[in-house]
Amino acid sequence: MNTLVLLCAFIMGFSIMTVELLGGKILSPYFGGSVYVWGSIITVFMLALSIGYLVGGRLSLREPNTRKYGTIFIIASLTTLPLVIWHAELSDWVFMHIEDPRYGSLVSSVILFLIPTTIMGMVAPYSVRLLVANTESSGQTAGFLYFVSTLGSALGTIMTSFYLVLWFELDNILYGVAAVLFVVGIVAILFPKPLPKAEKAELYNE
Repeated sequence: MNTLVLLCAFIMGFSIMTVELLGGKILSPYFGGSVYVWGSIITVFMLALSIGYLVGGRLSLREPNTRKYGTIFIIASLTTLPLVIWHAELSDWVFMHIEDPRYGSLVSSVILFLIPTTIMGMVAPYSVRLLVANTESSGQTAGFLYFVSTLGSALGTIMTSFYLVLWFELDNILYGVAAVLFVVGIVAILFPKPLPKAEKAELYNE
């Protein structure tokens, strides 16, 4: 079952970078493709992920299981859908009210990406919690998990920028991300991961 958690983390890493790269295509018709726009996108994604890491870590302390884990994926999927449906209207509204591309792109990035990316960020620390069986191996487990997740991010970056944007429309790619995250969430819920042996022993001793 550890393979399932690692695969989920890989897919989430892929999805995060796909959405981030598409963020530039979403905002460029309104604010251009300057360093201001990419600075805004990267800032919002880093902020959102840091919040997600914090919240996901705290959530993992309370009876961690793959049902809750799968629920995070489903919520991430659902919060991605408004991004697909209303990104043009929201970007246009911000563009009409904020002329400066620096602040316009920053506000648009916050409105469009902060919530879904925060939810996505919750997956990494929760994955670590599901995989760690004892404190002695926690560092190695966390390191391998982040290796897999970052590998997914790297593949998501190259696939999205080199191929997906050429093969599909922007909205179709985002719908695909939402659909994949939803399916992954359902799979995680249907195939619960048992507690590691070390945790079971602690429960029996209480």
